[in-house]
Amino acid sequence: MLPRRPSALFRSRWAALLWAAGVLWTAVSIVGVAKSPVAGVPVENATDALGQPVDNADLALLRNVIGG
Repeated sequence: MLPRRPSALFRSRWAALLWAAGVLWTAVSIVGVAKSPVAGVPVENATDALGQPVDNADLALLRNVIGG
């Protein structure tokens, strides 16, 4: 993503801003933007790696193991 001579890029503030905007544009186009849940549509419960539902007791156990 860096040009051949990065020092030439950062000589101009505008060139650096355009380069940074291009990096952000690429990231958003690849990853996408998170969509907020729509009102009235049920939100799915969180699941673990095995597909089992996660509840508050599991989260409390994890918090105690991590030490937080």
